[in-house]
Amino acid sequence: MTFPEVLNDYVETIGCSGKELADASGLSATIISRYRSGERTPRGDSDSLHQLAEALASLSASGDRVFKAGEILTAFRIALGAASQGMLKTDNLNALLEVLDIAPVELARVLSYDPSVISRIRSGQRMPAKPDDFVGGVCCFVVRKYRGREDRSRLAQLMGCEEEIVSDNAKCLDALKEWLFHGTVEQKDSIGVFLSKLDEFDLNEYIEAIHFNDIKVPTLPFHLPTSKNYYGVEQMKAGELDFFKATALSHSKERVFMCSDMPMDDMAEDKEWAKKWMFGLAAMIRKRLNLDMVHNLNRPFSELMLGLESWIPLYMTGQVTPWYLPGTHNSVFCHMTYVSGAAALSGECIADCHDSGKYYLSKYREDIAYYRRRSEDILKRAKPLMKIYKADGESRLKAALSADAATPGRRHGMLSVPPLYTISDALLSRILDRNGISEKSREAILTCAAEQRSRVERILAENTIFDELHRMTEEEFAAHPAKLSMVGAFWEEDIAYTWEEYAEHLRLLEAFADSHKNYTADLPMSCAFRNIQITIHEGKWAMVSKNNAPAIHFVIQHPKLRGAIENMVMPYVE
Repeated sequence: MTFPEVLNDYVETIGCSGKELADASGLSATIISRYRSGERTPRGDSDSLHQLAEALASLSASGDRVFKAGEILTAFRIALGAASQGMLKTDNLNALLEVLDIAPVELARVLSYDPSVISRIRSGQRMPAKPDDFVGGVCCFVVRKYRGREDRSRLAQLMGCEEEIVSDNAKCLDALKEWLFHGTVEQKDSIGVFLSKLDEFDLNEYIEAIHFNDIKVPTLPFHLPTSKNYYGVEQMKAGELDFFKATALSHSKERVFMCSDMPMDDMAEDKEWAKKWMFGLAAMIRKRLNLDMVHNLNRPFSELMLGLESWIPLYMTGQVTPWYLPGTHNSVFCHMTYVSGAAALSGECIADCHDSGKYYLSKYREDIAYYRRRSEDILKRAKPLMKIYKADGESRLKAALSADAATPGRRHGMLSVPPLYTISDALLSRILDRNGISEKSREAILTCAAEQRSRVERILAENTIFDELHRMTEEEFAAHPAKLSMVGAFWEEDIAYTWEEYAEHLRLLEAFADSHKNYTADLPMSCAFRNIQITIHEGKWAMVSKNNAPAIHFVIQHPKLRGAIENMVMPYVE
């Protein structure tokens, strides 16, 4: 029997509802529903599985047939293929793939597995028939391919062992096998942390904290030769800062281009230099220069998300356009290209030999023109990492969403307050009038609500929308009053509900769900984010929108980032 079959059998035998099971287990009704349908499956060693077993045992106590939590858990684990204590730890496998940036399809090819089977193993839906052979194959592949000092250092950190052990292939092989079966890994929800940082981020507070408005673009003469070479890590640091200075001091308003897959570990350890590097970027932004940044995504996912966190303030300015280069890139040579209207900086090194690398900075027009053409050629191959829409891009975003409404696919919303398309004009008008919104703005907001409603109706005619929405208690509302969701209108001032208005909007949302068979809303009594909302068109894009100023939308199409958001379980906290 499959896990959903076992779970449903217990539910039917005990005679409990999905809601009763959700209340007893502490899991959301949505998760229970997905478990029962087979849309999602818990891991064999997860807390969720234990919570389900305990809840079912407790609910059975008042019925004709009483079950023990242990027997239910065993039945679940057998169905999941995880009853044996010597089974592969899927959390460890997933962490290994993430840290070394191993593509599941590559692992499937090496081990002669179907990619779909690898996917089910990673999700905990099944276990390999011969776990020893599977783990042995994974370990041999890792030890054979990932021999570099940086990779082995990451392995040591992941497994919590000395680098001396992983430096020896035989010892590394044994240690990795043991760890995949019995080791532990610190759980890090990289995408959840990233979104939480975005939720908490306040641009005004950040600007005040770093004294952004006080940043002075240098005006004193900067004596830099027309061209200069830099050798080794320390000189390279100076070369990057010289590029920023030359750009900030120039009168040029040309876009700045930055692309690099040079190692950053050595540089990042120098905290003072890192501050100067970010200051150089801030000086260019302060000068109102626009920046094309090609991010290197050939790194562990956790490192990628950590890097993107530091770019949030710059993304918020609307002056940075992030890109990435699709496909697999070579692991031998590292390059970088920076170019502005004033200077060009190029660099190269052999992987793991950063200190033997070289940078070349030039102010020659011919060199700048050459590297500008090179940057244009790179951008022809690049794809947007995310599209960023601020108020000046409102019409472009509305046009994109309108066109998307005609395309098939499931939509999924993770919201903090009821969506604008479920409110009535009468209630919306009352809220706007009470908040003293001008007649002109009032009409614009009502028009925006009507446009959203029309777009959603077009989607629901052929496709489904599922919204997860936090339902606030009256006590919680008093502590954190809810604000109307105005992200689609690019409105940057708070428009507050009264408790009565908020409760009425929830009733209207439930009525909307009742009258639209393709629309479903789940309203858990817990909260994840207060200042962002997430909208997903599965397999197409994920959009993260700020509820508070600055009004901004990040539309993410990169498969790795989009997939991480799609598969994220909302980190609800009580």
